[in-house]
Amino acid sequence: MTAAAHLLQQRSFGRLKLRMEKSGPGIIREEGASKLRVPRFSHEAIFINTGGGLAGGDEFEHEFSCGENSKLTLTSQAAERVYQTLGPPAVIRTQMNVEENSQFMWLPQETILYDGASLQRNFTVALAPSAKFLSVEPVVLGRTEMGEKISKIHLKDRWRIKLGGVLLHAEDLLLGPNLPTSKSTLAEAKAFATVIYVAEDAERQLDAVRSLMNNNAGATAWNGKLIARVIAEDSFLLRKALIPVLNTLAGSNALPKIWTA
Repeated sequence: MTAAAHLLQQRSFGRLKLRMEKSGPGIIREEGASKLRVPRFSHEAIFINTGGGLAGGDEFEHEFSCGENSKLTLTSQAAERVYQTLGPPAVIRTQMNVEENSQFMWLPQETILYDGASLQRNFTVALAPSAKFLSVEPVVLGRTEMGEKISKIHLKDRWRIKLGGVLLHAEDLLLGPNLPTSKSTLAEAKAFATVIYVAEDAERQLDAVRSLMNNNAGATAWNGKLIARVIAEDSFLLRKALIPVLNTLAGSNALPKIWTA
């Protein structure tokens, strides 16, 4: 048996389906290593990967929905670690559906890519015209506290967001095998994040968001969406830069305690 075939036999998998209604969770389904915890009387859900991280060949599929007039905030129990692969990437497919007059905040903790990691993610978001959506995807390159150096890596992210059935945002990121280290890209930064905010007031929030940013960040807004990019030397400084921005865009909705502790 080849090493790749042996790896695929041992791969981890997970499936999740969560639908949040105005009154609380309507559907919760779990399979494999993917688990959810929804505190009683809460509209916040916590994702847990019981596999302890991601390795080559792992596959996860998640579907999260907000019914009409509902709210959902989703975060993760801990940072997701992506380990060195022997060949195939770890794959995550995430579908988010937000119906009329609903609000969904996708606020996972950091994804940490170890040297030799390979990760492929696909995010598909379907928003009703009156829906609100806030997301952040923080990525950390290596364990900076341990002095880890990244020599080879692979990250492929694909975002497709539709508003009322019409494509609003399309983005593809391909990183690797070498890191971009020019002054116009990451330079010496080992952590970065993208914030996406879709709402009726997106353009009006731009000045407030820009006022919170330093020279390692930028934001723009048009056509009902706001996009912010942040880079930092490490995960601590990245989170420190992100929290004021997320608090501003979340408005009256509280961030998960893990983001404010």
